[in-house]
Amino acid sequence: MKTGKAKLSPPVIFAIKFVCLFGLLYGFYLGYLSITSPGGHYIAFFDTHLNFIAWLRSLLIESSAAILNLLGYQTKTAADQMLVVGRNMVYVGYDCLGFGVMCFFTAFVLTYPGILKPKLYFWATGLITIQLINLSRFVILSLYWHPSSSIYLSDHHTIFNIIVYIFIAISVYFYTRYQDRLAN
Repeated sequence: MKTGKAKLSPPVIFAIKFVCLFGLLYGFYLGYLSITSPGGHYIAFFDTHLNFIAWLRSLLIESSAAILNLLGYQTKTAADQMLVVGRNMVYVGYDCLGFGVMCFFTAFVLTYPGILKPKLYFWATGLITIQLINLSRFVILSLYWHPSSSIYLSDHHTIFNIIVYIFIAISVYFYTRYQDRLAN
């Protein structure tokens, strides 16, 4: 009589690993956000010297301003906002940085079985593309977002997420096919 355990199928193992890694990555982001934001569990050293969240926000704001300056617009920036003179001010909150979709993408790439070199290339290219989409969103919002007009983008976060998840779905389709071909 066999007394073995039932084995989980590879897709179930992948799903479990993916959910756990996504939870770990996103939980780390939220925890780090709590220690770098004044109040609560704030740790000044991390905020001052190791705040990758503020670095990404600054990079996105300054890059958006540089693009707009190249297009002939005058901009003014602060730590969490960008003003396009004669147009709009864009506030870049923590939820605007795309960490949720980056955690989702990273968890998928790391848990999907495959060869390391293509995996790292796909991961880096994907994260850069996600932030380029985000950068495009900031530039478009700063030029065309008017709360009082009929083209008011009331939920640009959802629009951004939809666009990014469509990008992820398409790229993951081709990536998984490529990795599966390499494995065979």
